[in-house]
Amino acid sequence: MRVLIEVLHILVGLLVAVLIAALCAWSYPLAKHDIWLVTYVAMVAIVAMGVGPLRRAYALDKAKLGGTPADG
Repeated sequence: MRVLIEVLHILVGLLVAVLIAALCAWSYPLAKHDIWLVTYVAMVAIVAMGVGPLRRAYALDKAKLGGTPADG
């Protein structure tokens, strides 16, 4: 269950980044290329920052199902 929540957090972050970028690109079309470039970099950062919590959630879920204590 924790893994699902973490994946949803990552997906929501990506969707919000796309929404903000789309609105910014719409409002300032001259910078559309730069806006999307920065958005793609931000999306990579969102995924990268979600890896740690996702790994912890996986370990906790695995420990809960297996009945063994989790590390941390």
